[in-house]
Amino acid sequence: MEVIIIGGSAGSYEYILSILDGLDIKLVIPIVIVLHRPKNTESFLEKQLQLRTHYTVKEAENNEFMQEKFIYTVPADYHLLLERDKKFSLDTSEKVNFSRPSIDVVFESFSEVLKVNCCGILLSGSNNDGAQGLKLIAENGGVTMVQDLTEAEFDMMPKAALEIYKNHQIVSLDIIIKKINQYAK
Repeated sequence: MEVIIIGGSAGSYEYILSILDGLDIKLVIPIVIVLHRPKNTESFLEKQLQLRTHYTVKEAENNEFMQEKFIYTVPADYHLLLERDKKFSLDTSEKVNFSRPSIDVVFESFSEVLKVNCCGILLSGSNNDGAQGLKLIAENGGVTMVQDLTEAEFDMMPKAALEIYKNHQIVSLDIIIKKINQYAK
């Protein structure tokens, strides 16, 4: 596995913190976190995430190579793309599912480059963002998981993913952590 992408919106922040709390110290696979967040506001997201993990947490930058032991957040008001040479590209094209960053755009871009070496996890949220992109990860042979609907504060995003593709793994918090930790060296 070359990357784990975690996408979420309303109701997913605390869940992401719990995932980070459970990461194995031997885990080094790059992690990308895509959260819907407002533009033009100061964000303490990276600082808060850094307190919960052994990884280095930072906002993804244009033309930056993806590296092990890093958690990348997607800057507000940008889509994050992965180029063939595995460099990031920040994009300001139209919103997708009323969102920029769009979870769909990130899932699709990374899946097109990494195929089977991409793991997508879709968490709580109150729109359909991420459903199409997660389906593409699955179709390209990658690993896909959706948050257990009974644990999701807002189940619209994981439910939308399951409506268009039934074979995503439906997982609870402890299982998500266990499955991510299976990639530890």
